[in-house]
Amino acid sequence: MIRVRGSRQPSKHPRCHRRGGCRTAAPGRPRGGHHPGVAEQAGVQAPTIYRLFGDKDGLLEAVVEHVMATFVSAKASAVEEATAADVDPLEDLRTSWRQQIDFGLANPAVFRLLSDPDRVIVSPAAQAGRQILAARVRRLATTARLRVTEQRAVGLIQAAGIGTIQTLLATPSDERDPELADAMLDAVLARILTDASAETPSGPIATAVALRAFAPQLQALSESERHLLIEWLDRIT
Repeated sequence: MIRVRGSRQPSKHPRCHRRGGCRTAAPGRPRGGHHPGVAEQAGVQAPTIYRLFGDKDGLLEAVVEHVMATFVSAKASAVEEATAADVDPLEDLRTSWRQQIDFGLANPAVFRLLSDPDRVIVSPAAQAGRQILAARVRRLATTARLRVTEQRAVGLIQAAGIGTIQTLLATPSDERDPELADAMLDAVLARILTDASAETPSGPIATAVALRAFAPQLQALSESERHLLIEWLDRIT
């Protein structure tokens, strides 16, 4: 089971579901919402919105967290199902990539707000999303297909995704390159994966990365021995 630290199930959001504010504030238009209009749609008095969210920024952040948490919850379930069904890790990653690009394009306000590094650091949903990506990369590592460290692979995939969504959002919809996202992922995969045409991955780096992925589970070793093994493997990779 994929355990995601700091994630929050959307149905348990402490403020969004108490009064319905997050359901009525449109995340696609961050500058259009205002407290009186949101209060009217939610069926409460405007002071209630102020009391629950403080100000417009507080309301928007709660909306973003709710939308993102819902999306991340679905991604967590998907990676667990893929693991249980032994879905090819690369195909699972490709599917997740397309979903992430589609989500960013469908929710530009959410994407732009969470592109702020200060917000990402304190967003449980954003941090959970990175952990889920790391879980998918870990599945690749265990098949000895990575030629870079898991951390490097996660960083490259995440940076490529953010850049791709930003580029597409900055381009008029009728002028967007429909193959840009797939081309970007292919470029990243070419950098992080071993030769896909080989029947079995070769080279010490891919082997070390794969062993590094399994190292925390090696119960035959003591905790100190596992830490030492991980340190050695980190040096190799």
